[in-house]
Amino acid sequence: MTPDPHPFEFLSPARVVEAVESLGFWLPGEPFALNSYENRVFQLHDEERRRWVVKFYRPQRWTDEAIQEEHDFLAELLAEAVPVAAPWRDAGGVSLHRHEGFRFALFPQLPGGAPELDNPDHLFALGELIGRLHAVGGRGEFVHRRRLEPGPLAEESRAIVLAGPWLNARQRRAYERISGELAAAILELAWPEASMIRAHGDCHLGNMLGRGGDFALVDFDDCLMAPAVQDLWMLLSAQHEQEWQMQLSELLEGYEQACDFDRRQLRWIEALRGLRLMRHSAWLVARWEDPAFPRVFPWVAESGYWDQHIRDLEQQSLALTNQPRWLAGPG
Repeated sequence: MTPDPHPFEFLSPARVVEAVESLGFWLPGEPFALNSYENRVFQLHDEERRRWVVKFYRPQRWTDEAIQEEHDFLAELLAEAVPVAAPWRDAGGVSLHRHEGFRFALFPQLPGGAPELDNPDHLFALGELIGRLHAVGGRGEFVHRRRLEPGPLAEESRAIVLAGPWLNARQRRAYERISGELAAAILELAWPEASMIRAHGDCHLGNMLGRGGDFALVDFDDCLMAPAVQDLWMLLSAQHEQEWQMQLSELLEGYEQACDFDRRQLRWIEALRGLRLMRHSAWLVARWEDPAFPRVFPWVAESGYWDQHIRDLEQQSLALTNQPRWLAGPG
């Protein structure tokens, strides 16, 4: 039996243009698809040569209320002069639009490239930017979006992978063991409720754009309630203590221009890294019915990918057990 087409298969360039033009714009050219797989994202320009990014949300992923919280948070940040791309709103103040069954939003395109994590000035600027984000994020609370609860998220990711078709018998035994050990260690990570703030949630280099020392944050699709360290740890890429300390020092010096940081949160970094490893593979398995995923991530169906993933989890379990002294933090 031929499976039903995925909804995104119906999102043709003509339909993208029709959706944006239904808001009162006129588009003289074709939309250009950007590298986004969770949603579908296109770059375009209007008759006044203004550049836009239009995002079509994955059906059934977020509720309307959750998407609206993302949009309202972006508007709040922009009102506080935090550089972000807040969605365009029509005369009635509506930012979440609909066209032929799709939900979409229109964002101004921000120029620039990714920062350099070996550049101290860039790290300081990124720290200050995230500190300003958190200064605003700490003033309110998400009601409809996820909370970063490591134990349940690790178990959910583990269940998705084990329910998938990709592991052979040997790999299944190894994955069950190491993912169980890692999930149990992550489950012990229980941060106080008071540490939870509205955070970006996916603060990696691809979601930061700028020129010189001025950067902006984009793609708040994964914004959630989380501790501040969730938006910092992915920028700590160094493998050696001296370089890692340099990165951390510059980030926190910039961050604390706008917001205090509790250094005890540094103890959570390796658990968060392990959680991200588990969630990424689970995401690939869960999205396999979307035709874009087999095209872009064909190695998921290969045995070698899962052997490497199991080795990565083994290494991360050791890192979590034997955290270096400079990462353990006080207390």
